[in-house]
Amino acid sequence: MAQSAEPQIANLANGWLKEYGLDFKLEQESLNHEIDTALTEYASKGGGRGGNRPDAKLLLFDKYNNPWPIIIEYKGYKDKLVKLNADNQVDNRNKKNEPNYRNIKEYAINGAVHYANALIHYTQYEHIIAVGMTGYKDNFGKLQYEISVYLVSKDNFALGQEVGKFSDFSFLKSENFDAFIERVKSLKLTEQERQKAREKRENEISVSLMKLNNDIYQNEDGISEKDRVYLVAAVIMATLGEKNISPLEKNDLKSKNTEGFRDGDIILNQINAFLKVKKLPEEKHKMILRTLANTLTNEIINKPLNGESQLKRIFSKIVDDLGIYYKIGLTVDFTGKLFNEMYRWLGFSQDKLNDVVLTPSYVATLLVKLTRVNKDSYVWDFATGSAGLLVAAMNEMIKDATDKINSPDELKKKISKIKLTQLLGVEILQDIYMLAVLNMILMGDGCSNIANRNSLNDFDGEYVFADEKNKKFPADVFVLNPPYSSPGKGMIFVEKALSMMTHGYAAIIIQTSAGSGKAAEFNRRILKHSTLLASIKMPDDLFVGKSSVQTRVYVFRVGEAHNKDDIVKFIDFSEDGYTRTNRKNTNVNLRDTNNAKGRYEEVINLVRYGKNKLKIFTEKEYYEGNIDPENGADWNQIAPLDITPTDEDFKSTVSNYLSWEITNIIRQNGGENELKK
Repeated sequence: MAQSAEPQIANLANGWLKEYGLDFKLEQESLNHEIDTALTEYASKGGGRGGNRPDAKLLLFDKYNNPWPIIIEYKGYKDKLVKLNADNQVDNRNKKNEPNYRNIKEYAINGAVHYANALIHYTQYEHIIAVGMTGYKDNFGKLQYEISVYLVSKDNFALGQEVGKFSDFSFLKSENFDAFIERVKSLKLTEQERQKAREKRENEISVSLMKLNNDIYQNEDGISEKDRVYLVAAVIMATLGEKNISPLEKNDLKSKNTEGFRDGDIILNQINAFLKVKKLPEEKHKMILRTLANTLTNEIINKPLNGESQLKRIFSKIVDDLGIYYKIGLTVDFTGKLFNEMYRWLGFSQDKLNDVVLTPSYVATLLVKLTRVNKDSYVWDFATGSAGLLVAAMNEMIKDATDKINSPDELKKKISKIKLTQLLGVEILQDIYMLAVLNMILMGDGCSNIANRNSLNDFDGEYVFADEKNKKFPADVFVLNPPYSSPGKGMIFVEKALSMMTHGYAAIIIQTSAGSGKAAEFNRRILKHSTLLASIKMPDDLFVGKSSVQTRVYVFRVGEAHNKDDIVKFIDFSEDGYTRTNRKNTNVNLRDTNNAKGRYEEVINLVRYGKNKLKIFTEKEYYEGNIDPENGADWNQIAPLDITPTDEDFKSTVSNYLSWEITNIIRQNGGENELKK
């Protein structure tokens, strides 16, 4: 193998940095405490803890005094600049969504992006410049080299995005740096690129949650399922950071045994300060602290053993496994994924009732889009779970606002209004309620109107905690995945919510039997003030691994009684394009194998516009029919089979008969050999 030219590459590049008068630091040198700590905490290129030493690093500031960490990695071989995957992303994860340490170690950009991820994970820097340079000596002994620069930021989910190729490091010179940063700021991911990046990170979240849950379950005694939920919620709130509040770090926990200074006390104080900055209503603020305190102040979990409390150890595991995902601001039902992972591995007491099964994010988005949600919608959910449906609604509402509002100031006001006053959720189970609050905080704090109540007998349709408290919530969108053990398989929630609305749309996912007789009484009453627009049969394995229940999605127009002549769109969505598995030894249990995205989009269009939108599906899966408003058990119809014989059927039958007749004649005349020929 050819000798590495890395010493010559490093000498050339470091010479440029000296020439430009830049204050750069080499491998062992300290840049600042925050960056040094991040590199120490993060998994190294070889897979162990710490030992992350970029070849060079520096911290520059643009004209607005914004900090830009620069991470530089050198290699000394040809074609060792960057290794990309099939989606043209920096290939730092293998098929199992585990770090690909070989690529990280062998390729300059891959290594630099790895180091940049450490800073995203463990510091408050949101934008890092990753520089890779590699080269070799040609046949004439001349040094050949190439340089590439990537941006690693929250905006590209910390996966990295190429800024460009360069012939030297002069883009870092003080007189050139602001122009370079303007070029960096102009980078935009296409919607397709964003979707791919988002999906990649979401798959990684599942792997990390699985690893974390197994680790705590197997290695931490005395930590119940509920404790795990509360610990994750507490650690995330304590490490998010806010204005004038630095995120809590591992080293802030001293594992002392003195009341008031225990690790649990420190975490609670941090959460208290965090919630104050968030300006949560006092009632909710106190309730969150009271709920978390039961776990965080437990004597056993705070007791030091060999200088470290169990709480500090678990705190470290949560930050190490999950930190980067909530810091890059993924618009995903993060805590829903958390809950489902814990449910999948451990089960909950409501398992036999099929009650606590949260809606997959892609189904949540389907329900929201079926309700025609927009920036001015007011959305509520009477069994909110981890708030996954509200998160999906919020994302669509903000997207609509962004598309339609051109003024940055007006857009900012509108987004704030959406989060604070246009979403409302009610959840009766306290541990699940905590997930909902955490989820909405992570998504930008739309948690003001999430209530820990019984929506059937302890909710009157008014705002919960916002300034509008005691005013009616003007709901015009209802989304729901109810507990199926409730009366009418959960249709009791639908009846109450829709009766409190004057107009708008609703989309619910519910057990199939609710539309075929088990909820007929509720259905008849619902149709007296709302119209059934569509009945969609969902895949049988939609909740594989969590529940075997068969489900339908029902879509309503609210405020208008159903007439017997109203058209109902019946859709067989059994084949939604996804292949699901339920294997604990695999990291991806959901794969798009048959144009799932196209199929979901077509269902939305069919419900809204009718059969002229048929492209992927046929009239075998799509049927327009009627229901009897006085029946309530005829909501699950399928397309009727046409059994009228055609000319082709007649010809085929005659042909088959003649063939049989001739065969018999030949056999009767001893022509078996001729027949075989």
